[in-house]
Amino acid sequence: MAKRKRRNGPASKVTPSLPPVTAGLLSPTRRVPAEVERPPYAVSGDPGPSVSAVTRTPDEIASMRKTGAAAAEILLRAGELVRPGITTDEIDRVVHELSVEAGGYPSPLNYRGFPKSVCTSVNEIICHGIPDSRPLADGDIINIDVTLYRDGVHGDTSATFLVGEVDAASVQLVEVTLESLNLAIAAVTPGGPVRDIGQAIERHAVKHRLGVVREFIGHGVGTEFHTSLQIPHYYDRRLSTPLEIGTSFTIEPMLTLGDPQAAMWDDGWTAATADGTRTAQFEHTLLMGVNGAERLTVTAAGECAHDRVLAAAV
Repeated sequence: MAKRKRRNGPASKVTPSLPPVTAGLLSPTRRVPAEVERPPYAVSGDPGPSVSAVTRTPDEIASMRKTGAAAAEILLRAGELVRPGITTDEIDRVVHELSVEAGGYPSPLNYRGFPKSVCTSVNEIICHGIPDSRPLADGDIINIDVTLYRDGVHGDTSATFLVGEVDAASVQLVEVTLESLNLAIAAVTPGGPVRDIGQAIERHAVKHRLGVVREFIGHGVGTEFHTSLQIPHYYDRRLSTPLEIGTSFTIEPMLTLGDPQAAMWDDGWTAATADGTRTAQFEHTLLMGVNGAERLTVTAAGECAHDRVLAAAV
């Protein structure tokens, strides 16, 4: 999940995605077995103020590598479900069951009251889409955002998948968004300022005439779903916070074909582009090391759903 930030962006002349995404029916809240370790907010829904350090201890790092690998495996499995006709609620069911089978808790469930175990954001939905009875249609794109809580830490990762035959503009949007994430990761250096991340993303987006969402950003992650560390995806020279060795955080750029300004649905969660144009997102949980940022959300075998998305787009 991303944190909210301020609005931004010029007016768009790009054609909206049609038909627009509309809310479907919600299934009952899925249950987590009593023996599964839960994050502090699991019952109340309130995570409280962030009290965690932004850097991790050696034991926490070891746990984050294992939890991140498990989250990456779940995202891979979820991506394999994507096809015309499947509902986002069915994706949620599978992610929930895989999370429990992995010995973990699906982090989104009841986080600030979120009703489901994964975020599924289709077409013009920027982020935090709630899984429901709406079936995916040929030509859609969908971001699946998986976060797993296990061994006292969270692993957070997402990818945007193509549904059937997708138009060229949407394919390019997905490809450039993934490229922007990879460029941002490459730009990170030990002790370097947070602004280097946003500069890499915004530069690549502008080159391809895409918008950068400012209202939702990356964040510190570890023992808490969101620590106090904020990772904007745009350049601002004032963003001078250094990324010290041992810092754990997400980078999760959201790019748009049109105006990046967001409009919130009445459910209080679903954020859509105000002009109805499509948007894509990719995310990794990262650890700052001596040689740069280490991707924690890849499987034990080194696989990542991001790679499969690119292969499908060729």
